[in-house]
Amino acid sequence: MDNSTVLFLIPVIALVLDFALGDPKWFPHPVRLLGKFLDCYRSWVQSIGMSNKIMGGIGVFGISLVIWGVVKVLLAIPFLGILIALYLAYAGLALGSLLSECKNAAKMLDGGRIEDARRAISGLVSRDVSELDEAGLRKALAETTSENLNDGFVAPFFYLVVTGPAGMWVYKTVSTMDSMWGYKNEEFKDFGYFAAKTDDVLAFIPARITGFMMLAVGRILKLDWKSAYDNLITDAAKTESPNAGWPMATAAWLLGARMGGKAVYFGEEKNKPVIGPEGTWTSLKLKRLGTLVTFSAIFSAVFLDLYFVMVWAAGM
Repeated sequence: MDNSTVLFLIPVIALVLDFALGDPKWFPHPVRLLGKFLDCYRSWVQSIGMSNKIMGGIGVFGISLVIWGVVKVLLAIPFLGILIALYLAYAGLALGSLLSECKNAAKMLDGGRIEDARRAISGLVSRDVSELDEAGLRKALAETTSENLNDGFVAPFFYLVVTGPAGMWVYKTVSTMDSMWGYKNEEFKDFGYFAAKTDDVLAFIPARITGFMMLAVGRILKLDWKSAYDNLITDAAKTESPNAGWPMATAAWLLGARMGGKAVYFGEEKNKPVIGPEGTWTSLKLKRLGTLVTFSAIFSAVFLDLYFVMVWAAGM
């Protein structure tokens, strides 16, 4: 099997495995192991009393470099390297499980099991959902589903096809750091500063690919793509993150439902920018969002894989 075939097949197989298997909870996932390591690093920094901002920056650079080196060594193992590459490619994608869990939570809401849905949604979002009504819970599901199309799928897939599994896992490392440390509260505002900024840089191009790919799929699905086209860039710029608004604004306008507004994080109320037109997230709109995200992921994967394989082949 030549290199171009390998370059093409590994991302494709990883895509299929992610949608088919998701993230089995019984199997130790690299991100969970990475999270424990990052907790240990954070505890060590606290124990030595050095500058949080400096040590946070050193952690971003140093740990990413270690991850790059470790993955490169694993990929170089004769015969096993290709299997390790395939596993790391599959494990680096995180959309299949998210869609499945969001779908299950939506079914609970449809069945009137509000408290069961609340518990399920609390495990998917960082906000406090204890006081949300049914409409608020549906909106929280819509926001996390659309935002994670980029964070959990398009961005890691982008780095998989551009840089291979090593680069993909550098992105996953930074993204995990941002998820764990990137809060702008008193505890993490300094320590997570460089993690948040680095994640913003790495996700910049993929987020825009995500938004425009959703727009294209929305037109195919005969959603309100004209409104999305007219308002995407304006609404995407409203969010605190330079990237999160792209998939969120596209989804909101395509499906005619609002995102943003008041939300509670770690006991503090925050007024997030309002994105999208007047409208609430109904059961039907959530189902259509699942379809939109699924097809946008597939189209993005095919586009990125074919494009970079052709670029690679042209340079041979």
